[in-house]
Amino acid sequence: MRASVARRWGWHRLDRGWASRIVAASDVAPGDLVLDVGAGDGVLSDALVRAGAPLVAVELHPDRVRLLRQRFAGREVRVVMADAADLKLPRRAFSVVANPPFTIAMALVRRLVGPGSRLVAADVVVPRHIAHRWCSGAVDGARRWGTQFDLSLGMRVPSHSFRPATQRDAVVLRIRRVQRGPPSR
Repeated sequence: MRASVARRWGWHRLDRGWASRIVAASDVAPGDLVLDVGAGDGVLSDALVRAGAPLVAVELHPDRVRLLRQRFAGREVRVVMADAADLKLPRRAFSVVANPPFTIAMALVRRLVGPGSRLVAADVVVPRHIAHRWCSGAVDGARRWGTQFDLSLGMRVPSHSFRPATQRDAVVLRIRRVQRGPPSR
């Protein structure tokens, strides 16, 4: 049943070693507010906490929410049960490091670069074709968000680094706010 639930939601557990690599390659610094959207069982969340980031772990599945709350009790982690499609973004500067279900990747990125977003930086694991569409500007609203954000391809995440394995390799989509003046952190 676990594999069928993972397939239905597009959720693929990320290997702990790959989670550590992704966090190390991100620009997350101690004290930065970070969101892990689609936190799953907390493998990225754990690496982010070890990096010294106050964290908001967002997860929709009730059993995983309970697991996350138990796992991170007493630590600087707020676990929120929410659908990424309805996610209310912080009103202050924030970053995202996430391995969301692939079925919500487009909607999540659209929300992160949307009007009013205080996003500073994001490293989001997505299918390669989605990253290419965003980096080429072949998505709605590219003229607007293209003046505010720089999108690029980050590291390749091989299919075997997920459980269940994905059909194809994924990639980290890197989103950085275009700096005009001092950083807003």
